[in-house]
This record gives sequence, structure tokens and C-alpha cells, in this order.
Amino acid sequence: MKPPSPRGFGAQARVIAPGAALGVLGGSQLARMFAIAARRMGYKVHTFSPEDDSPAGQIADLSVTAQYEDLDALRAFARGVDVVTFEFDNVPIEAIDAMEALAPVRPSGVALHTAQQRAREKTFLADRGVPTAPFAPAATLDELWDAVARVGTPAVIKTAAFGYDGRGQHTIATPADVEHIWTAIGHQAAVVEKFISLQAEVSIVAARGADGDIAAYPPFENRHRHHILDVTTVPAAITPAVARQAAEIARTILEELQYVGVLCVEYFVSTDGELLVNELAPRPHNSGHLTIDAAVTSQFEQQVRAVCGLPLGSPDIPRPAAMANLLGDLWVDGEPNWAAACRFAEVKLHLYGKTDPRPGRKMGHLTAVGRTAQDAQDRVIAARDALLI
Repeated sequence: MKPPSPRGFGAQARVIAPGAALGVLGGSQLARMFAIAARRMGYKVHTFSPEDDSPAGQIADLSVTAQYEDLDALRAFARGVDVVTFEFDNVPIEAIDAMEALAPVRPSGVALHTAQQRAREKTFLADRGVPTAPFAPAATLDELWDAVARVGTPAVIKTAAFGYDGRGQHTIATPADVEHIWTAIGHQAAVVEKFISLQAEVSIVAARGADGDIAAYPPFENRHRHHILDVTTVPAAITPAVARQAAEIARTILEELQYVGVLCVEYFVSTDGELLVNELAPRPHNSGHLTIDAAVTSQFEQQVRAVCGLPLGSPDIPRPAAMANLLGDLWVDGEPNWAAACRFAEVKLHLYGKTDPRPGRKMGHLTAVGRTAQDAQDRVIAARDALLI
């Protein structure tokens, strides 16, 4: 069964022209990059975030500091903008409901509600024939025992909500570990997934406009370190058939959700070549940061275009490219050597402001283009290594 249509979807073809105010929930790096793209296109940007002096708030026309549970503040925020979007998956659905009565929210509350809880997300995908790793939800210890028995071991137990960058995930090698893991996840609802032997992890960042048009970037290949995205490369080292399948799956998900905005679909490619959806991110995605420098249209401009009812831009990436994350640990011995990294030809630097909570540390990324995907990857990794020289 399809999800209910988002409220007001029939009116979404109305163009929100430059000069209008765009509201974004969240104040971190994704909101900052969205704001930069929107300001460049002539829009005003209002941010709403619990954090004062946020990276996005620093460049916004208006920055509201309040909690996401403050429905009165959210309603006042919605009255002051022409459309609302978000950078943060875990915005309470009550906050979206409060604002959807006053301003269009894109993507909709339906999309957010589906993607922000693993059991709902996996069930949504499975009901539509989208391939995932075998899984079973569990809300109690007894259900967790049953889920592990059904899925088998080895498996991965993941908290159903508030899990990202590996948080709330535990590999289980034997059923004897069930009670220990149940305690470790704080007796929360969980999803048990069969452990997949991986050939690669890839993502598709795609946008669906208010008119139903879809534009998808080519698949990105992602390498993680300690469950956090480390390096992204395009084109991905996968077969054309797998790339086509990934794009078709992304299109199906966008259409089933009647989605408006940018969506990232993360995939596992198993060692036997099977493509499986891992999870959805209902917003621009870290793996898509390289589109700022490497694509005809960045994922952030694409988000602006989609939520404002403008035609989508070209997702073409003319040259091979790679992105390397810059995390707070680079600052452990002081300020990195920016000059050394910037000496590399065709390497671009992006810093986000104070997005790492530890004093004196920041976050950012480097992007490089090259003759081949390997050349771009080698160049961006060498530039990142030079930061510590």
C-alpha cells in the first residue's frame, strides 16, 4: 500500500521565486551549504536550530535558536518563510506536522517519518519489492530472540531510531550474545539484519522536483572508517548493470513517496554482486559533497530548485572526482597545514565552521578531480595527508 499523499502536494508546482524566504531546520554543515546555494540564487534563508551561533546561522538572514519541541516557536518560524526543508533526520514528526499546516514542508512529513525509523523504512522498502538484507524488527527482548533466530547469525542488531555513523549497531556472532546486546542498546526497539559480505558500498543522490521530474547523480562509491564516511569516489567501480539498477531503485523510492527534494539511497553491493538498499537519508548527503565542485549542479542547488518548484539542474559529473572528509581529529595537534593541501592541483577545500563539539576543532572536506577515479582519489588523499605535515 502506498503512503498517504503529503498535504498540499497538488499545489507544489507553484514556483517560489528568488527573493522569497526559505526555512531550514538545522544549523550544521548541510544547512550551511544549502544556505550558501540559496543565497547565491537570490533567496533569503532562515534557520531554526537548538544551537546558538551555528555554522548555518552565521550566514543566514535570520537565525532562530529554539528547541524542536517548541511548537509555538516552530509555528512562528513557518509563518515567516515560503517553504521549509531540513538537514536533520531526527526532527520530531510533531514539529513537521505543526509547520505543514502553515507552510509547505519539502520533503514531506511522510518521507521523514518513513526514513527516520529503521523498522518503518525497511518495511516500506520490502513492501515495494526493493531489495534489502534479510531483516526482522524487534521491540522486546523476546522479539529480539525470535528475530535473531529468523535472520540467523552472523547478523547486525541496529537500534530502530537515532542511529547514524555506526551508533547503536552491534554485530552478533552467536545467539548467546542477545541479552548482552539488548542491554547495550538500552532496551530499545531494534532491527536485526543479516550480515552481508561486502564488495562495495555505494550511494545514489537523486532529486525529485515538484513537477515529478527526477534527476540522479551517477553512483558514488563510499569508503568508511570507524563507520564514518571517509572517502567518496565517482565513477564507482561497479558494473553498468548494477549502476542502472541503483538508479531505478532510487526512482521507485522517490515516486512511491511522492518525494520533493534531494534523497540519498545508500546501498550494499555484496561479494556475489547483489545490490541491497541499506538506508535512506531524506536530505542532501555527505557523499554528495563532491557535487559542489565536480557536478554541473550541486546537490544543494538541486535541493533549492526542487523545494522551490524550479526545473532541476543537470546532475552530470564531467570528470572523475573524489571527496575526503576532514574530521575533528585533524586538529588534535593544532591547526592543520592548509597551505600544503591547497598546493595540490585541482583540489578544493571546504570548512564548515564549528561543527565538532570539541574546543578548537572543526570539520570539512577536500574535493579533487582527476584523469581517472583512482587519480582523483590518490590526489585528494595525498592532499589530506599533507595537512599533517
